[in-house]
Amino acid sequence: DVQLQASGGGLVQAGGSLRLSCAASGYTFDDDSIGWFRQAPGTGREGVSCISMHDGSTYYADSVKGRFTVRSDNAKNTVYLQMSSLKPEDTAVYYCALGTRYLGRLACPRLSAYGMGYWGKGTQVTVSS
Repeated sequence: DVQLQASGGGLVQAGGSLRLSCAASGYTFDDDSIGWFRQAPGTGREGVSCISMHDGSTYYADSVKGRFTVRSDNAKNTVYLQMSSLKPEDTAVYYCALGTRYLGRLACPRLSAYGMGYWGKGTQVTVSS
């Protein structure tokens, strides 16, 4: 069974930083895409960032571009989302998701949840003003 575990959330002041981790078990990253999504109370799910292990391409929502960085550590089977210059509007539950091969490559540039077949439980990020 593929399992994803997102961790690293917490409470931080505006302007601060957090690093989220997405670790996979029961699966070894290969030609996959790992996406980060978030959902704030009363809002829909938003695609935040994605990394395609097919070619190393990374993608970001305009709202986080220049502040968030996604990278993978294949040796640890883990993807990280480094979040800096955090704003109160970044407050949300953050989820990581895995899209395999072709479906993942289609979903990743679009930061789309469709094509992401595996989801981890979320981690709460709260940014205080």
